[in-house]
Amino acid sequence: MTTAPILDIQDVHKDYNTYQALKGVSLKVRRGEFIALVGPSGCGKTTLLKQIAGFEDATSGTISIDGRDMAGVPAAQRPTSMVFQKLALFPHMTVAENIGFPLKLRKVPAAQIAQRVNEMIALMELKPIYLDRFPRALSGGEQQRVALARSMISSPKLLLLDEPLSALDVKLKKVLQSELKRLHRSVGVTFVHVTHDLEEAMMLADRICVMRAGRILQLGDPTDIYYRPADAFVAGFIGETNLLPIDVVSRNAAGITYRSEGIADPTGTIPAPLVADSVSPGQALMNVRPELIRRIGTHENADCAVNATVTEIFSKGGTVQYRARMPEGHDLAIEIQGTSALPMQVGENVRLGWAKKDIWVLAPGEA
Repeated sequence: MTTAPILDIQDVHKDYNTYQALKGVSLKVRRGEFIALVGPSGCGKTTLLKQIAGFEDATSGTISIDGRDMAGVPAAQRPTSMVFQKLALFPHMTVAENIGFPLKLRKVPAAQIAQRVNEMIALMELKPIYLDRFPRALSGGEQQRVALARSMISSPKLLLLDEPLSALDVKLKKVLQSELKRLHRSVGVTFVHVTHDLEEAMMLADRICVMRAGRILQLGDPTDIYYRPADAFVAGFIGETNLLPIDVVSRNAAGITYRSEGIADPTGTIPAPLVADSVSPGQALMNVRPELIRRIGTHENADCAVNATVTEIFSKGGTVQYRARMPEGHDLAIEIQGTSALPMQVGENVRLGWAKKDIWVLAPGEA
């Protein structure tokens, strides 16, 4: 028996006069899932979050939470809670008062509020001595935990996160990303998380929803999104990649045969599981991620191999990224584990190769 989704969005449109922010979005979110909404600015992800929260009404379509249609249900009566990029903690209230505020609005007895506040403090690993302090006396990370505690105290069915970590420094962001993962695992609440940080989405989410221009382009687990992107835009948006043009000669149940200027392939074939359904004879793109490309010897065999000249080197500490240009003019990105001695130098002619199993073939399209 299939469990009904906790969140069911069906054909939602949102129009602002002549501008369409959402163009028929449909999405089912499983109970207890952590789902990330990603996409460029203006793609509609925050607008969608506001529709779920009830801060705005959809122009058309339906949003159901736990089987109940939310049409006409105000934000305060929805089983949701939202954490914003700007935390909106009340500066004149103590930490305890901030955390307990949602229950106070519901006229919960003071003793019960105090008990729940203490439970939230423990869950967020905040020190009890913070309860009588004001938000300005806390660090950015501690304030973030207070905001999360306030959002969780009323036991929402959906926790909506609108880029709550984007303003933090890199080190603190890493700590709180880990805290979000722990929190999700501990409480089992469904998280819907809007973020511009693709690495964050890959780290935290069970599934990623990639949006563009008010539509969902692809929904899948991080591995599928990364290694099996729906189109060239998703491939380039979810991390850096290489998209090499190829000419598909034929396609059948076994896969494709292809030609490509510059790519040496002894068989000239790619199996069907590595080819998107939309690919047909004609132009296509071979997608291969930078970390899956390696340097090979002049006479060493590889499923696919190219000649190139190293043009740039970017050290990232733990990894090193190289840029290389093929004689045909195509640029490649290659990423390897960092070492104290660089194995390739700018201006060096190299031979690069990758395994056929690491390929994903896409139909050409707007990147």
